[in-house]
Amino acid sequence: MSDTPITSTEAFEAAVAAQDTACYVLRLYITTTTPQSMRAVANVRKICEENLAGRYDLEVINVAEHPTLAAGEQIVAAPTLIKKLPLPLRRFIGNMSQTERILLGLDLRPKNQEE
Repeated sequence: MSDTPITSTEAFEAAVAAQDTACYVLRLYITTTTPQSMRAVANVRKICEENLAGRYDLEVINVAEHPTLAAGEQIVAAPTLIKKLPLPLRRFIGNMSQTERILLGLDLRPKNQEE
């Protein structure tokens, strides 16, 4: 172990590097196979494949089939996407069509805005 103190700049750079390789754990709560739910599933999968390929775990949960899971997460509307990891926990409600808002909430930037 080194006796050299870590600067805040080094800590920030390490956090950014960790974020680029972080595995995202996402849960999408839907209601049966409504058009809005199917649109949300497609939108979230597209966002994940384009921005998190190989580093995400997406679980799609039908609230009608798993009401206790939905109650435990305090789901009041569906579709609802919950980002469990990396922290902080975030929630999104709707058909997930606002890609930029979802990316911002996931602490990601669209590929065309990356430097």
